[in-house]
Parts: sequence; structure tokens; C-alpha cells
Amino acid sequence: MKHCDVLVIGGGIIGCSIAYYASKAGRDVTIIEKGEFVSGTSSRCDGNILAIDKDPGFDSQMSLVSQRLVDDLSRKLDYKFEYRAPGSILVCESDEEMEAAKQWVDRQKAAGLPFRMLDREDIRQESPFFADDLLGGLECATDSTVNPYLLAFGLLETAKKQGTKAIKQTEVREIKRENNLFIVNTSNGVFTADHLVNAAGVWAPRIGEMLELSIPIKPRKGHIVVASRQQHVGCRKVMEFGYLISKFGGKRRVDQLTEKYGVALVFEPTESQNFLIGSSREFVGFNTKVNNEVIKCIANRAIRFYPKMADMMVIRSYAGLRPWTEDHLPIVSRVEGIPNFYIAAGHEGDGISLAAVTGKVIEELINETETCIPVEPLRYDRFKERVLTR
Repeated sequence: MKHCDVLVIGGGIIGCSIAYYASKAGRDVTIIEKGEFVSGTSSRCDGNILAIDKDPGFDSQMSLVSQRLVDDLSRKLDYKFEYRAPGSILVCESDEEMEAAKQWVDRQKAAGLPFRMLDREDIRQESPFFADDLLGGLECATDSTVNPYLLAFGLLETAKKQGTKAIKQTEVREIKRENNLFIVNTSNGVFTADHLVNAAGVWAPRIGEMLELSIPIKPRKGHIVVASRQQHVGCRKVMEFGYLISKFGGKRRVDQLTEKYGVALVFEPTESQNFLIGSSREFVGFNTKVNNEVIKCIANRAIRFYPKMADMMVIRSYAGLRPWTEDHLPIVSRVEGIPNFYIAAGHEGDGISLAAVTGKVIEELINETETCIPVEPLRYDRFKERVLTR
């Protein structure tokens, strides 16, 4: 039987961040992962630390705190993770979208964020590859990008130097609570802990069930295409304004397949100068098989905004699962009724963006210190009318 102060279940970027911040604060931490570390959602995504697509107010302020923490990590970790902060842009293809973009920028500026509108000429200067009929868009100057794999491993390796024990191929089978201790039976023996953190992403509900908790997280599938460049297409993250509409469940003027698969342009150049193209959103359970119809739809959407991309070569494509919640905010919270049990999951497509702030907040909750952001909007019991209680 192995005992620790803090046991983290889940070895994705969220779990690695929690292990880093908790061990940095002097806690005795063990992190367990049912497969290989960083092999789930964190390995099948892009690497953006964004405020541009966050609802003005709490959501975007939380992203700004995370951006500052990642900037700090870029100097403090011994591991480079391809950190760049070039800002990001949203592009518009209709007068209607330009009007909505202006309202979005006004709301973000009122919340104190560095947003500005872009006109047709600004878009031309951004990339010669853009379609001629794009009207403009908007920019958020603070947005940054990382290699999510390298950031997760940088956090994990530093946590290990700080004393964290990291154990893979360890699947949780049963959790009991006795005498203020968590007793966790796994495929790799029994672990006991004073504090237990559920950072299992799309599998967080399965961990919850072991403690008779209903955690309202569903897997939402997304595809990404990796393409190679013949020429320099652009320096920074680009999304279509319709991505916001798709993300928050609004109606768009697009063809049936684009609507069905929730496809919206996301373009991200990598440090190696290939680029990632997304994105799609669909509920199909835990299926991560690549659907060629979705890939074709993503490619067509990219060509609509970058017509010359039609000549560029696709290297590979993959699909991952986003842990979705109904209100598009993660659960980063204590659980009333189960002392010293915490949930850190449900980040949907924002797990990379919010990994740093999530790790910091969980450490602060464990140590009962003031949190770096308000935690009220992230509490587990906001879903209580749909939650099974003990």
C-alpha cells in the first residue's frame, strides 16, 4: 500500500499541471495514469492559450491569468515547449459577422482586454493566401501558443524533480473513503491519500461514479488535419468568426455537412512551420476513429478562406475527445460532502489554454489559500439539480 498526501488521477496536461503546482507548494504528490502519460486528449489537440474565443468577463479573465502563468512557466521550467505569443485573429466573411465582431470587440475592450478590429487591408497584410472577399476581422494581442505535448511533459518532469511520483499503466478500479483517507484500488496495487484529485478528463464521470457522484461531462469529438507548407502561409493562429458561433451552439449560414459536424476554420502554424487545420465538434461517444467525410469538410472550409491551400499536402489527420460541459466552463472545485476530494475536468477545447490556471487553483484549494481567480463559476454544485448526492 502506497500512501501520499495528494493523489492525482489522470496524466494529461491538467493532471501534470496540478502535480507541478502542488509539489512546488511542498505537497507530497503521486500522479497515476491508466495508459501512457499525455496519451489522451492532450496529445490530440492544438496548442493555443487563447482569450479571443472566450466569453467576455470571467471566461476571458481566467484565460488572461493562464496566459500570464504560461509566460512565467516559459522562463521557470527547464524544458522548452515552443512558447510564442504572437496574438491571434478571427476573420469575417459577411457584413453580419463584421457587425457581430464589432460588438464582441466592444464587450472585450470594456472587460479590459487588448482587442481591436481589423479591416480588409489588415487581413491582406496578415497573409497573401487569404481569399479576396474576406471583409476583415478582429485581433487579440495577448494570445499565445505552445506545443501541448512538450508543455505537459515539462510540467511533469519538473514535478518529478520536486518529488512527485509519476506512475503509468495504473487504472483505477475502486475508490473507498475510510477514516478520512481515500483508498484507491488500481491495476497496480492500492494507493491511499489524504487528498484526491479527479483530473481524468472525458473519463472523469467514471471516477465520480466510484464515489456515487454524477459528473456531467460528455466526450465531444474533434478532428485535426496536419498539412505541410510550400510557402509561408501565416505567423499566427487564425479562426473564422463562425467558430465562436459553432462553439457556443448558435446558427450559421453554412452547408448541411459543415453544420452537422460543427466544422469551422482553425489554422495554427507550428514551430516546425507545418500547420494544423481544424476544427469539428460532434457527440459520438468515445469513438476516436477518423471520419474522412469530416476531414473533407475541414479541408473545404480551409480552402474557402485560403484558396491556394488546395495545392498543399496533407501529412496526417487525427481525432480526439473534448470533455464537454453544458455551460462550456470546466469543473475546478471541491466537492461538498466528500472532504478533500477535488474535480479538475470538463475543459472542452480549452484544456491547454486553462491547464496552468487549473493546476494553480487546485493547489490553492488544497492549501486553503486565496485563489488566483474567483472559483464560484467553476464549482461542481452549479449542476446540482442534475447531480446524484450520497
